[in-house]
Amino acid sequence: MVASVVRDIMTKEIVTIDGDKSALEAARMMTEKGISSLFVIKDGATAGIVTERDFIKKICAKELAVSQVKVAEIMSKILTTATPDTPIEVAVQRMVNHKVRRLPILEGGKVVGIITVTDLAKHLRTTLLLEGTLGDTGSIDDVIATMSHDKH
Repeated sequence: MVASVVRDIMTKEIVTIDGDKSALEAARMMTEKGISSLFVIKDGATAGIVTERDFIKKICAKELAVSQVKVAEIMSKILTTATPDTPIEVAVQRMVNHKVRRLPILEGGKVVGIITVTDLAKHLRTTLLLEGTLGDTGSIDDVIATMSHDKH
């Protein structure tokens, strides 16, 4: 069965950091866990998200000392969300509309997961495999080559 709602493909393990922690602590946590974002907690509630892009634009490009900057100073606002029952197509459209690579999943006002472009790529690959467009040992290059031949 092909996944149809966000719950089927979302990453359920969310990682948080307190907004008062340093950006250095956030960077170390992201590196240690092999992730590209953290949800920022302030006063017990989700206040935003800090991403690799935040580090580049708000610390590196400004040549700030990463150990002196607080996570709350560089976090991004959460622009849009979805629920676990949101259709995947709707979630993708929200990500495109808001130009975000990560979509927080909320249930009862609490973050219960996240969908990233990586989750969507895995979903696409699974869908292509199930539809027979992509062979088990094939690659996306095979799909593109097939698509190129179809144009002629």
